[in-house]
Amino acid sequence: MTQLLGNIHSVESFGSADGPGVRYIVFLKGCNMRCKYCHNPDTWAAANGQQLSAEEVLQKALRYKSYWRNNGGITISGGEALLQIDFVTELFRLAKEKGVNTCLDTSGNPFTREEPFYAKFEELMQVTDLFMLDIKHMDEEAHRKLTGQTNVNILDMARCLSDHGKAMWIRHVLVPGITDDEEQLKQLRAFIDTLQTVERVEILPYHTLGVYKWKELGIPYGLEGVNPPTQEQVRRAKEILRIEL
Repeated sequence: MTQLLGNIHSVESFGSADGPGVRYIVFLKGCNMRCKYCHNPDTWAAANGQQLSAEEVLQKALRYKSYWRNNGGITISGGEALLQIDFVTELFRLAKEKGVNTCLDTSGNPFTREEPFYAKFEELMQVTDLFMLDIKHMDEEAHRKLTGQTNVNILDMARCLSDHGKAMWIRHVLVPGITDDEEQLKQLRAFIDTLQTVERVEILPYHTLGVYKWKELGIPYGLEGVNPPTQEQVRRAKEILRIEL
C-alpha cells in the first residue's frame, strides 16, 4: 500500500495565535481561494512542498509536547488544509492516540455534503477538537470579489459543525472599506447567533506584512493603497460582533 504523504509548506514550533495554548503549526500547500489580502500566496500552488507522512509530522511535533501544557497541541493550517483531508485525518487520528489536542484552521472552501468528501469530513470531525473557521464576508457577491469563490458552502460548513456539536472559533479579517461595513458585520453576528458551538469570535486586523511575497511571485497585489484598520475601527467591529473589548 502506498504511504499517505502530506504536502507541507512549513511548520511553526511555538505558535501562539492559531488555537489555544502553545501549538505546533503545520502549514500545508495548496489553496483554491485567491484572497486579495492573503499573506501566504506562496502556499497557493500545490507543487514543491515537503512530502512527509503523518507519523513523521507527529514525531517532529511531539518533540515540543512539554511546552503544550494542558491546552496546547497541533494545529493544521495552510494554504487550505481540507484539500488534503485524508492526510489531516490520519495525522489527527495518530495525535489523538497520543492524547494530543487537535485544531484545524480552515477557510472551509472545499466543504461539500457530496460524496466522497462528506464521509471523509465526518471522520475528520471525530478526531478534531477545534475548528477555526475563517468567514471572509457574509455577502456572496462581495465574497467572490474578495476571494474568487462562493461562501455558500463555507456557511454550510459552519452549520454542519454546529449540528455535530463541534467546537469552533469564527475568525474575520477586518479590511477597511471591504469587510468592515456595519451591516455586513451585523449579518455576521446574526449568523453566529444561529450556531450552537461557537466558543470564540476573533477579529484579525488586515496587515501588509505579506505584500513582499506577492512581489516576489510576480503577482499584482489587489489591495495596493489599503491601510490596516485603526484601533477605533477594530474597536467598533468588536463592539458590533460583541467581542469583549
